[in-house]
Amino acid sequence: MARATSRRTLLSAAVAVAAGAGTLSAATPALPQPTGAAAMDRGRDQQVDLRLWTSFLDWHRGTAAGVRTVPGRRPAVAIARPVGTVDHTDPHTGRTETWEYATWESPVHRCRVPATELIPSWNADTPPGTWLQVELRAAYSDSTESPWLVMGRWAAGDEDVRRASVDGQKDGRASVWTDTLAIDDPASGLWIEAYRLRLTLYRRPGTRETPTVRRLGAMASAVPDRFTVPAAPPRHARELAVPRYSQNTHLGRYPQYDNGGEAWCSPTSSQMVIEFWGRRPTAQQLAWVQPDLDDPQVCHAARFTFDHQYEGCGNWAFNAAYAATYREMNAVVTRLSSLTDLERLIRVGIPVITSQSFLAGELTGAGYGTAGHLMAVIGFTPDGEVIAHDPAAPDNEAVRRVYRRREFEDVWLRTKRYDAKGKVTSGTGGVCYLYWPDRINGAQRRVLTSLGVR
Repeated sequence: MARATSRRTLLSAAVAVAAGAGTLSAATPALPQPTGAAAMDRGRDQQVDLRLWTSFLDWHRGTAAGVRTVPGRRPAVAIARPVGTVDHTDPHTGRTETWEYATWESPVHRCRVPATELIPSWNADTPPGTWLQVELRAAYSDSTESPWLVMGRWAAGDEDVRRASVDGQKDGRASVWTDTLAIDDPASGLWIEAYRLRLTLYRRPGTRETPTVRRLGAMASAVPDRFTVPAAPPRHARELAVPRYSQNTHLGRYPQYDNGGEAWCSPTSSQMVIEFWGRRPTAQQLAWVQPDLDDPQVCHAARFTFDHQYEGCGNWAFNAAYAATYREMNAVVTRLSSLTDLERLIRVGIPVITSQSFLAGELTGAGYGTAGHLMAVIGFTPDGEVIAHDPAAPDNEAVRRVYRRREFEDVWLRTKRYDAKGKVTSGTGGVCYLYWPDRINGAQRRVLTSLGVR
């Protein structure tokens, strides 16, 4: 399961934005201010707005500086001709290197909900000697806007730079918590009306290699405060043949990655679903893992989702980005509004990784309590109970669990809960990872599209 400390807890050390980020921001025009009433009207009956840039036209409509749009079945952006160089000191290695860079900025997206949180995600390839940075700039309902905020410095590998979030970013209205920009006081009535995303693509001078980004987006949400949610009647029974992996098999292994196994619920869940779709690391990719260890691919997933600033494997965006490094795979972080949506995905053959928190006893049969835990929902029984592959099980055989529908519904979808001391704390409000391959059937495509996923 996840570490006992909430993933929303601010880490103690603040890290400055990378050298050069201020220079990149200086030439960026201010966001056009949206109309508050219109934003509220559009979002009145909705909770989630997932906007993804994926098509050739999407990339073409952005503002490019040194970036080209790559056509084809999977349109993308890549470095064409760098616009400059920057000296970047990696705070996690201490190395200072010079990098060429180019940038792409999205058009302003006006949220269809009066959002209190934004969670970005991306799908990209970063060959050796390359990496990328994702930033976000928000426009608020009081006609102010945030500075550019770093939502992740990312590479598929960890030899050139260390994959990391950035602490200490706040503007008096909202703060970045690892992978999420959240309004500091939602009760104040302030919300996020619009945002823009910026990609900065980096490579070593003189190389022709380039990061290639195929999907970029963010999930804006306005989930109301709630300790419980309305019951969704069961509709469809099905169980998917998803592999079973226990994180506890790996206790003590590779402790440099979030204490080894103990907190690997997110990468373990990710690996189960990746393998459901027929993908797994190659023998060459697993060569670094001690050869006598079973399920080495789980160790691999932990290493390559690890956030060196958060010091954990539970960064939502990094897990999605890891899944999308596999052949023709796609991934997003989003929220679902009910078990009905989850059932629709299972019915067409798409497993879902959910994030939840609960006290021991709130989820019958779990046998533990957690401030944050990921598991893969892989089916529903004829009575509507939830079938989950829970990586907190003691071994692989015990991973399959059947949880009571009504209990699971609340612990996953609520935004408020009581901790073991009786203090009110946050819940995840339906956050999930969705992973799927390029080649899916029409029914799968229709359900994903209905949820804003493309």
